[in-house]
Amino acid sequence: MARLPAREIVDLVSAGFRELVVEHTAEPEDGPIGWPGYRDARSAAAERSGESESVVCGTAKLGGAEAMLIAFEFGYLGGSLGQRTGDRIEAAFTQARALRLPVVSLIATGGSRMQQGMRALTQLQRLARAAARARAEGIPQISVLRDPTTGGGWATLGAGADVVLALPGSQVGFAGSRVRPADAPPEAYTAEAKFGAGQVDQIVPPEQLAGALERWVRLLTSRSVVPADPPEALRAVSLPSTGWEAVQAARAASRPRAAEYLDAYFDWREEISGDRCGGVDTGVSCGFGWRDGRAIAFAAQCGTATSPAGFRTAARLVRLASRLGVPVLTLVDTPGAANDAAAEQAGAGAAIAELFEAIATAMSGSGSASGSRSAGSAPVPTPVTTLVIGEGGSGGALAFAAPGSTWVTPDAYFSVTSPEAAASILKLPASEVPALADRLRLRPQDLVDLGVARAVVDPAKRV
Repeated sequence: MARLPAREIVDLVSAGFRELVVEHTAEPEDGPIGWPGYRDARSAAAERSGESESVVCGTAKLGGAEAMLIAFEFGYLGGSLGQRTGDRIEAAFTQARALRLPVVSLIATGGSRMQQGMRALTQLQRLARAAARARAEGIPQISVLRDPTTGGGWATLGAGADVVLALPGSQVGFAGSRVRPADAPPEAYTAEAKFGAGQVDQIVPPEQLAGALERWVRLLTSRSVVPADPPEALRAVSLPSTGWEAVQAARAASRPRAAEYLDAYFDWREEISGDRCGGVDTGVSCGFGWRDGRAIAFAAQCGTATSPAGFRTAARLVRLASRLGVPVLTLVDTPGAANDAAAEQAGAGAAIAELFEAIATAMSGSGSASGSRSAGSAPVPTPVTTLVIGEGGSGGALAFAAPGSTWVTPDAYFSVTSPEAAASILKLPASEVPALADRLRLRPQDLVDLGVARAVVDPAKRV
């Protein structure tokens, strides 16, 4: 896609744009460090781009929702961040906080403006502070990575947003093309590479961008204190008479999986991807969905062993939902946490602890933003609802479960450890595995008796 000017990308995704008028900081014509020719360079950039700075800010409608837009103009000195760029972006965040509007950053920048020296570089701190204040007040932030998104623009508004979208083929990376190692593979500095490394949530074609932004704004601005209802079971089966029957039912290939539950539960949904630090677990599905006129966040295990990246992605989802005041639904279905050497090196224990803490913090209310409650009021807990839909293997499954708000389907089980692992720990032969399944009391009805689950659900009713 050709590099669209700032106002053209604004027109592509929104309607009724009203530009924000900003009082700029006074500076010498040749800038704060007296760079030779800087005045002439700015004049040429203004004539070429039709803009007086590298960013245009204002409010607009994204479908039926209003948002604050920050659109970079790459034609003005490469979309570089300078003193007046910081003036405009800080003012945009301030206005967004006052009006309780989400912030959408449409980024195309080469980084900090060299001709302003350290004055330009310190704008990154200014942007980070403005974004942090908005985040603390529950203001959602979405970034759209255009071509290119490098340097400080990527390391602040881009990578720091709640949801990161990117246009296909965009150059994305902290290092711009002229300052990378000569042997650096260019494909490592693309939106697609960042998506593969868990740093971008979605790659969105230009023709789909307006619709995607409208949906995300709706999802992230829908607050509710009402817990999500647990989904109903998707197939009618009798409760198992033995523990081993419960294990076999949960492991059956014909059993419904997380994707089927999410499809049945939501009218539509959007997913986030990755843990933002290099990892993606395709066996964990996270995002926000629309159901009965409101948003519900979801984190679902899809039947595989959960990796550290999966736990971190789920924790990221729960923290975001808590900050925005959106209830959470989790689906438990895993034989357990991944326990190979790679998982240990990636910090399996720390990642599981992170998710335990995220859910506990959300349900206690200490993770909610000040903007999601009235001044002087007590913290508002974020309701988390859990349905066990298949295997519930030890702590790797329990990390996804909400204490006191967990339900279970008839074809699921939950256990302190698998029957096979129990036999290994106790040094018993494989023939003892079925009997151990009974002793572990892992059947759905056992979980209710033990107080682990509130009830067993079926397609017709919850019992």
